[in-house]
Amino acid sequence: MFELKNVEKRYMGVHVLKGVDFRIDDGEIIGLVGENGAGKSTLMKVMYGAVQHDAGSVLVDGAAVNFRSPRDAMKMGVGMVYQEQSLIPNLTVMENIFLGFEKPFVRFGAIRWKKMAQAARRQLAKVKLDIDPATITSHLTFAQRQLVELAKVLALEERVEGRLVILLDEPTSVLSRDEIDLLFSVVRALRRRASFIFVSHRLDEIIDLSDRIYVLKDGSVVDVLDARHADIGTIQKKMVGRDINTEYYREDRQAPYDEDKVLLELDHVRIAGRGNDVSLRLHAGEVLALVGVEGSGREPILRTIFGMLKPEKGTLRIRGEPMRAFSPARSVAHGVGYVPRERKVEGIASGMNVFENMTLSQMRNYSRGGVLDIGAERALAREWIGKLSIKVPSEYADCGNLSGGNQQKVVLAKWRSGGSEIILLDHPTRGLDIGAKVDVYGMIRDMSAAGVGIILVADTLEEAIGLSHTIAVIKDGEIRKWFNCQPGAKPSLYDLIQHMV
Repeated sequence: MFELKNVEKRYMGVHVLKGVDFRIDDGEIIGLVGENGAGKSTLMKVMYGAVQHDAGSVLVDGAAVNFRSPRDAMKMGVGMVYQEQSLIPNLTVMENIFLGFEKPFVRFGAIRWKKMAQAARRQLAKVKLDIDPATITSHLTFAQRQLVELAKVLALEERVEGRLVILLDEPTSVLSRDEIDLLFSVVRALRRRASFIFVSHRLDEIIDLSDRIYVLKDGSVVDVLDARHADIGTIQKKMVGRDINTEYYREDRQAPYDEDKVLLELDHVRIAGRGNDVSLRLHAGEVLALVGVEGSGREPILRTIFGMLKPEKGTLRIRGEPMRAFSPARSVAHGVGYVPRERKVEGIASGMNVFENMTLSQMRNYSRGGVLDIGAERALAREWIGKLSIKVPSEYADCGNLSGGNQQKVVLAKWRSGGSEIILLDHPTRGLDIGAKVDVYGMIRDMSAAGVGIILVADTLEEAIGLSHTIAVIKDGEIRKWFNCQPGAKPSLYDLIQHMV
């Protein structure tokens, strides 16, 4: 029902898509995987009409089409559920579902809200979401907004003939396990209405949900796998073109930290809104992982250290100096860097180029008499582009257009180039492919070897165990258990879980 034949795309001379052939049948769920920079995002944009291909054909039900915009694609029944979400937060749920398609609800120049609400309820019922359509969208949880996005795409049924093709771009990246299970059950139930193209870096989910799996590498389809016979190791090898070492947390590079040099200390600090005391020490070269279930209080600890939250009591010391006032600017001035979970929202300034992002936290070092020294900024960026192997055309590249892995490298370069000795990492590998994760793990080892103290909130327990010197288990806002994680004596998953829940 939807097909690409020999599709090509170039950006500024860079060959992004190379003769891509792709097919999806009625009621089928297709997995699409590849490293960051493999061409997944561009391929999805071509399918959805956000980008026009240079050569090749796009066919719907066997007929060639030319999508010049997402609206053209939607008229042909092709919809997209975005990773970063496209809902407008200050509009109601029903306004978002029918945004741009309000005409059926307008009479004599006025919108009939009751009729729109009834229609919105029908769409919400398709995704098993029982909420008031008049709810302001910003009041919903992330998982609820994800289902509203899906309901918005399913509303195309009312306006097009035939079945839908729905593109799911990393829909599970910030969902809990229960929320993922709910989303998958909804998608499977919708097979009779639509076919799905599912993009994810979580290969176990790709295998679980998909019928067939397309593997992209360097802009080409290198294989199409039957999901019933696929395994994670095989997919990883096809994605990166090599075997992935199971010890890819680089445990062989885990060196002892300096026990005599304390960089950061929390002494009976009560985190805002938590009501429990937290005490910990971070040493030079130490990787300290905070583990716990969602909502256990890990992220507020990071945000308190970075000055985004003010502790209700207790003392926070940096290199032995008590912090009297709290703000991100003060923390940065004391050598603290923060890599947030939502890198596209809080980590980078999209629309600004690479060198502007790298120097954003240290602009005083690059200005004379109120005028920025662009040459010095560019020189710094070129140095760190080389050090971290950041894949960019030049230091002038817009950070918003980089792959997730390269965006993360820019954020890390921002703090390391400014001399930060304490780095707070909040899910630093979320949404990254296997190759980009290996790069980030290598950077963590490099920082540790250079004497940087790191507090890590990892994406998985395996990641926390593999990377850390020390693990603190957080439950209900307080530290319940400490683990020493020396190579060869790492705790097991069970050791951690029994103290987390």
